[in-house]
Amino acid sequence: MTVETSEGSWVVPAQRALWVPGGVEHEIEAAGAVSMRTLYLRPDISPPALTRCRVVHVSPLLRELVLHVVSLGYLDEDVPPHARLVAVIVDQLTEIRQVPLELSLPSDPRARRVADRVRAEPASHAPLAELARGAGASPRTLERLFQTETGMSFGRWRQQVRLLHALRRLADGASVTTAALDVGYDSTSAFIAMFKRALGTTPGKYYTGDSAGVV
Repeated sequence: MTVETSEGSWVVPAQRALWVPGGVEHEIEAAGAVSMRTLYLRPDISPPALTRCRVVHVSPLLRELVLHVVSLGYLDEDVPPHARLVAVIVDQLTEIRQVPLELSLPSDPRARRVADRVRAEPASHAPLAELARGAGASPRTLERLFQTETGMSFGRWRQQVRLLHALRRLADGASVTTAALDVGYDSTSAFIAMFKRALGTTPGKYYTGDSAGVV
């Protein structure tokens, strides 16, 4: 799944989940076959550290808890076994490991124009100086805006765009070579090296190893 908000986008592969704070408007787009389960927690019992959207790893225990709660339909804290389940779920969420599958979007309209163009053309190698001509800001200003508003340099931000787009293509059944070409890599080995640095495994293993399956 790809989840979009006004602040950014998140790619959610198998065995991952997205935490969305209450009241955040979002839209979901699915690539390939997706089976999704959703839990709703009251804001007063939500982990205080999870104040923004985050892609998170789903442990085997949390996966079974999610499936069990979905089978029950809802949890009533006035029922002791349900209250204990709520406590365990909150504990699991408090210790949950985040996954670097977020793309923050700049709010400045000049940087946003550049961001929109890069997202629409992930394979493009247009230098920032060229992109700046249509944005109304100098390359130096844009570099500063991306660093300030996304926490990344422009080059690192564009690499994240390519990584997330490649994940969507792989989930849709594209080969590693095709995904690499689609995001502007002429060398499959260079794409695999980038992917492994970012996610700790190769593209081929990401959907066939311990990440396989759907929550």
